[in-house]
Amino acid sequence: MTQNFRFRGSVALVTGAASGIGAELAIALTARGCAVALVDRDAAGLAAVAETLAPHEVSVSRHVVDLRDADAIRALPQAVEAEFGRLNLLVNNAGVALGGNFADVHPDDVDWLLDINLRAVMRVTHAFLPMLRREPVAQIVNMSSMFGLIAPPGQATYCASKFAVRGFSEALQHEFVGTPLGVTLVLPGGVDTAIARSARGPRPEGDSEAAEAIRAAFETARADFQAFLRLKPDFTARKILDAVERRAPRIVVGKDAQYAALVQRLLPGGYWPVLQRLSRRRT
Repeated sequence: MTQNFRFRGSVALVTGAASGIGAELAIALTARGCAVALVDRDAAGLAAVAETLAPHEVSVSRHVVDLRDADAIRALPQAVEAEFGRLNLLVNNAGVALGGNFADVHPDDVDWLLDINLRAVMRVTHAFLPMLRREPVAQIVNMSSMFGLIAPPGQATYCASKFAVRGFSEALQHEFVGTPLGVTLVLPGGVDTAIARSARGPRPEGDSEAAEAIRAAFETARADFQAFLRLKPDFTARKILDAVERRAPRIVVGKDAQYAALVQRLLPGGYWPVLQRLSRRRT
């Protein structure tokens, strides 16, 4: 039987820790007696989260890192080693969004999203594998999405990143069979974070009617997507850590994601019209 993960006395690193699910994961981890290394590019946000963790009396470190910076990622293990001497849990949580039809989005924005949602996950994981492999029990958590199960129109780049994280995680699970290192793949539904508000969209040039129509369509889609985000970050964080504790290989969080997963499995080539009808009923 697989040994459960024990949070008390362990050390965790959380990317995207300045807000949303990452901040709630940090709070929940410290409440369970786990020291945390907080990683984000938002220094003020990290400071605010660290302040909320003080009552739990566990060690907390802050690392202001832009996850698009490969050199900064390579330097991060040394900083964590100096602070804690070890790492038991790596949570690749940071993520961004890019909406709009693929033909309308800018190639630079595609690279921006893939750098954060996919390349950073792989780079951070690779950088910390030596530390994780030293531990008698260690776990990696990779945040995919229900859009790593289904692929709505207007989300081509985001889906590409989240499907890739899912494949990356499943391959790692198979590579680590028989070792103390496990991987938990998280596929959450719509979580009420700032991801929609901060999402990038198409940036057509000029003030033509076509350009204005593209901008207006994106803002409408952004508002619709924000309304879809109903799961609470603290609930999601608790579900994730419960899965980590039992070292589950996969967790689908939220009824919306669970339903989407079922419909996709039953109708792999025709799930989208069914899910569209469900969405219209909900609104």
